[in-house]
Amino acid sequence: MLVAVLGFLAGILSGLAVGGGTLLVPALVFLTEINQHTAQGVSLLSFIPTSIVAVVTHHRQGNVRPKLAAYLAVGAVLGAVAGALIAVRIPAPYLRKIFGLFLMAMGIYEFCCKSKNIK
Repeated sequence: MLVAVLGFLAGILSGLAVGGGTLLVPALVFLTEINQHTAQGVSLLSFIPTSIVAVVTHHRQGNVRPKLAAYLAVGAVLGAVAGALIAVRIPAPYLRKIFGLFLMAMGIYEFCCKSKNIK
């Protein structure tokens, strides 16, 4: 039941384009017996259907620019391959710390540095 609730909450964040992995990966590591590498892999796999639903929904609202998305997708695929090859070579405790530092840096940026202009 806990994993289903985590999936639901991560799906909401994914639909908001916040990134459900920011919730799902730490929750899987701390609340289950899953190691960091497996949590990241499970998180990535679980977002394939979630992403498809989010893309269709945003496309229906006119929020998707296909040409821009195609360019981003090429870079994202290359980056995902590189990132995965790097991640599997990093010991789990270090990968966990790197992930935590990334989350803290993004939180600090959102809190302190991002423009306060809301449209």
